[in-house]
Amino acid sequence: MREFDVIVIGSGAGMNVAARARDGNLSVALVEDGPLGGTCLNRGCIPSKVMIEPATIAREIEDAKRIGVFATVERMDFELVRKRMWDLVLKDRNSMERGVASDKKLGFYPVRSHFIGPKTLQCGSEQIHAPKIIISAGVRTSVPMIQGLDEATYRTSETIFDIERLPRRLAILGGGYKACEFGHFFSAFGVEVTIIGHNPVLLPREEPEISDLMLQKMSEIADIRVNQDVIEVKRDASGKIVVHRDRSGGEPKEVEVDEILMTTGVRSNSDLLQVKETGVAVDQSGYIVVNEFLETSVPGIWALGDIIGRNMFRHTANYEADVVWNNAFGKVKVKLDEHAVPHAVFAYPEVGSVGLTEVQAKARGRKYFVGFAPYLGTAKGFAMGDEDSFAKVIVDAETMRILGAHIVGPHASILVQPLVYLMNCGDQTYTPLARSQTIHPALSEVVVNAFGNLMDPEHRHKHEN
Repeated sequence: MREFDVIVIGSGAGMNVAARARDGNLSVALVEDGPLGGTCLNRGCIPSKVMIEPATIAREIEDAKRIGVFATVERMDFELVRKRMWDLVLKDRNSMERGVASDKKLGFYPVRSHFIGPKTLQCGSEQIHAPKIIISAGVRTSVPMIQGLDEATYRTSETIFDIERLPRRLAILGGGYKACEFGHFFSAFGVEVTIIGHNPVLLPREEPEISDLMLQKMSEIADIRVNQDVIEVKRDASGKIVVHRDRSGGEPKEVEVDEILMTTGVRSNSDLLQVKETGVAVDQSGYIVVNEFLETSVPGIWALGDIIGRNMFRHTANYEADVVWNNAFGKVKVKLDEHAVPHAVFAYPEVGSVGLTEVQAKARGRKYFVGFAPYLGTAKGFAMGDEDSFAKVIVDAETMRILGAHIVGPHASILVQPLVYLMNCGDQTYTPLARSQTIHPALSEVVVNAFGNLMDPEHRHKHEN
């Protein structure tokens, strides 16, 4: 049995804690059975955005005819895009590997590991123990039982970046942001994309107006089939056949493809770690249960990131790593603050969002105002020829605090970010925005207009009708 001051499981945001612990001259065991850097670097945020950026540029060129620019894309170079993606991923991964290898006082366990007792892990042939343990082991794709799927073979977000050539036809099973982002990329590169989703809406976690617009726009570049049950997957001489039926009834339909990508949600890796062997409680979905300090049910064990099943974003996991560090090694405990968690969907169009949706505000019994403004209502939006994009904001009716903001359109992730700052400073109202000059003409005016159009939600709905 080898003893450490702290064991960190997972090298994504968990690496933040491990690095700080080593800087503090603590003995650290880092446990990681996958590539260093976790999901974001190797299977998520970074490689996907390197792929998506050229797809977005291609779409913008195609749409430029709206404002009098008629141009065509001569060629999409997948090999170059793939090389740029792996150059960046491997550069960062190799840098981490060199750092880990050079630290002779760091115990590195690049093997599948699991708990075997109180704060004790079996790592290959070795057992390790520490009084403090940080679990940041993430999630993996949850693949439903579908007849014939295993035999037909498929890709997930863990393996899709390994492809060396583009398929001619691709079926994406499952909706959500992964389906939209991958659908955007592959279709821009000439792949015939079919998205088959179980949910009746394409982006169920976004505002309904945003999800509706995304369905409309994505349907222009791919075959989108929502509210479907996949019954079976078959193979024939020319490819794979996905059989599905509308959940409201009707005859089964088929689509023939060359490759299948599963974006059917995720499941916690807590079962692989066998966390119950160390007494850590999980919920009915297998996510580790934590309190407001990110403490698990076992004193001395904390959890953060996707494995707790809350907000599955790398920036959030980085923030949670700071919370865990303070609570595990600091003098003053820090509570988790989740009132202004931002995220983006880098599809076409782009989505940027923070805070409560209107449905969530209503469910919490909040009295609120809603503000809505189209891009087209600004000079810059008109200049761009953007007839569909918009911003929606939600404000507490009594305090005027910003409760949420949701934007769909070009630069949505950039436009929403200043509101994240406002939600984390002062009285959390939009007063600083109202007092400030806004560059004219710029897209920033869309956000200002949304706050200028605040009204009671019932009045707004009557006005729309």
